[in-house]
Amino acid sequence: MDANFAEALITNMPDAVIYSDRDGIIQYWNGGAARMFGHTPAEAIGQSLDLITPEGLRARHWAGYHETMRTGQTRYGDGQTLSVPAIRKDGRRISVAFTIVPFKDDHGSMAGIAAVMRDVTEQFEETRALRKEVASLRERAQSAA
Repeated sequence: MDANFAEALITNMPDAVIYSDRDGIIQYWNGGAARMFGHTPAEAIGQSLDLITPEGLRARHWAGYHETMRTGQTRYGDGQTLSVPAIRKDGRRISVAFTIVPFKDDHGSMAGIAAVMRDVTEQFEETRALRKEVASLRERAQSAA
């Protein structure tokens, strides 16, 4: 396999692939990211990750991001899936599940992070509705007893 294969895979995969540098500035944005978030690569590249991070979650996001850049350690670098809310260009909030790949420079310092993301909004909403239904059924069963 050659570099063309890897480039074609990342460019054309349906999942979003986003790479941000150590300052959280987007350096790579594939077609999957454009479809998921509604921003073209030209609109996203050079922007802060605030572009897709809901305002109320930014402080927590940046605290974790900067700590990872400082220490080179992350709880999510071994393939764990993280699920969080994100924001689209049209302002709609979505749920995304993603894994990350930390990148280090030649000196072993953090250079940035790539994330592979999938929109799981539909599954999240279905799970939430099922949980509400189960809670309602439990409540009715307890009332009847």
